[in-house]
Amino acid sequence: MDASLQRMLETIDADKAKLDAMRPFSHRALASLHRRLRREWWRPEAHGIEHGAGSFRETQVVLDSMTMDGKALPQHCESMGRPDAMRFLDEIIATNEPLTAWQIRNIHNVVLKGRAGEEACRYRHVNVAIAGARTTPPDFLDVPVELAALVERHARGGIMHPLARAAELHTRFVKIHPFVDGNGRTGRLLLNVELMKSGYPPAVIRDEDRAGYCDSLDDACVSDDYTGIVRLIAGSVQRSLNIYLDALKACG
Repeated sequence: MDASLQRMLETIDADKAKLDAMRPFSHRALASLHRRLRREWWRPEAHGIEHGAGSFRETQVVLDSMTMDGKALPQHCESMGRPDAMRFLDEIIATNEPLTAWQIRNIHNVVLKGRAGEEACRYRHVNVAIAGARTTPPDFLDVPVELAALVERHARGGIMHPLARAAELHTRFVKIHPFVDGNGRTGRLLLNVELMKSGYPPAVIRDEDRAGYCDSLDDACVSDDYTGIVRLIAGSVQRSLNIYLDALKACG
């Protein structure tokens, strides 16, 4: 890892330590965070908080603010007939549930269920190419073995910085491209679930960063050098940390 990226991760960890010192957040602080995240991640303004004070938690605030297919994540889950999907994601994060192939398939189900029906949770049964990318996903017959190796490798990565570990998982998942559709969205949701398990806020890729994200991802897939994609994801996490800290400071 180069020195500038190491310094970037150290700054992120220093800000995370400030955030950890404020936890657990008050209901007022969570309300402020909710408004800021909805404003930054989902353009329409939030219309207040529907959760009761006793059950309103940080994870719920963040998941409620995230988007999928242009909708707030809760609306996406409800429209696909899976109101339990939010509880599934919340439980993975709250219990720090270890990564498994079953978990990956169910995250794909959250992304795709109701729109592609029979393809949700199902490994691809054809060979595919990634549009505009130099990397070639493995043969479809190798997908189960490749995913099992991905899970095993991730479990052995405990000495890595959590952000670098999550970024590498995201990249390797995209390279495998295990599903016919929804790989990018599943990979980004998987990335953010892993970040949140470790107590970091999600990495939200802005429209203006999309080209750089795709290029960094492709470079990492081809070269196995994750410096560029880790740096880009670290920048996104830092922006999210700034939103957290600004919202919480505003509450005094």
